Amino acid sequence: MTTLFSYLCFILFGYLSGSVLYAYWIPKYICHVDTVKLSMDQNPGAFNAFQYAGWKIGLLSIILDVLKGFFPVFLASRHLDTNGILFGVVLAAPVIGHALPIWNISSGGKAIAVSFGSLLGLFPNLSPVIFLAVFYLLFSFIIVIGPHLHRSIASYTCFLLINIFTTSKPSVLLGNALISCIVILKHLLKYKKEPVSIRLLGH
Repeated sequence: MTTLFSYLCFILFGYLSGSVLYAYWIPKYICHVDTVKLSMDQNPGAFNAFQYAGWKIGLLSIILDVLKGFFPVFLASRHLDTNGILFGVVLAAPVIGHALPIWNISSGGKAIAVSFGSLLGLFPNLSPVIFLAVFYLLFSFIIVIGPHLHRSIASYTCFLLINIFTTSKPSVLLGNALISCIVILKHLLKYKKEPVSIRLLGH
């Protein structure tokens, strides 16, 4: 039987894992580039690592951001009862860590890459991560929403809504809801009144 202590340990593990902002620290210490100071949105994320430190550093950053979400959730799913409601907090813990890192809670990122990693940690249940990827592709290439901030908000909002109707496990629904709300909130906090644009592919 899974104990409360076990859940709390994995929640802490996931949070601390998420708190390591690879897309900020790797460019800073390998390339001596402060992506937060250089970027307009001051976000310690993989996009800025790509833009200001090159594609190799950017690719390494995004891989590590995905893995820091994947491993805590994947390991937890092998040791905990995934039906326990606290597993939802375990699922969201790396995302919370990235958005509100322990070393400076005001300096967290938007948590997109790590949220994909957390959802991949549900393997072999890949439905949630597929849903999220589909919405991102939909709003990037078919119903094109810009800029990226609005595209992300639309993707995570639709991801949350479809989970309400398709996810039968309350713990996973809770985790997906927490992930969606955290990512949406972080994007809203970065909002600088950018006008939204919506167009169909080819128009």
